[in-house]
Amino acid sequence: MWSDAMPKSDRRRYSGVKGKRMIVNNIFENLSDLDLSDEYIEKIFEGENVYVERIVSKAHCTKPGEWLKQELNEWVIVLSGRAVLSFEGEPDVKLKSGDYIFIPAHKLHRVKETSSEPNCVWLTFFFK
Repeated sequence: MWSDAMPKSDRRRYSGVKGKRMIVNNIFENLSDLDLSDEYIEKIFEGENVYVERIVSKAHCTKPGEWLKQELNEWVIVLSGRAVLSFEGEPDVKLKSGDYIFIPAHKLHRVKETSSEPNCVWLTFFFK
């Protein structure tokens, strides 16, 4: 049985479900251990038509003049910190903890800025 009194190393649980393992983890675990000289991107789930990434940014942004354009739809929520997204030909979008946005596939966008205190933690779903 899992409890808050357990050491963090013992909190990850595995159990079989239809031949697959279920993994219980915490989205905020190990944040202080990450090397954030570059943005940290971790794929935490992958299914047939979807994958989920945990992204941790510390004052990171998209390189000047570069635009992001994904082949998949993207739904993103800021779990902590702040970010500013730019979209081609549209006003900037400011996001704070709890804010989320849907970005359609092929929509040109860039990360204009992210907070460093606290770090910006994103949860991003990519899907068809």
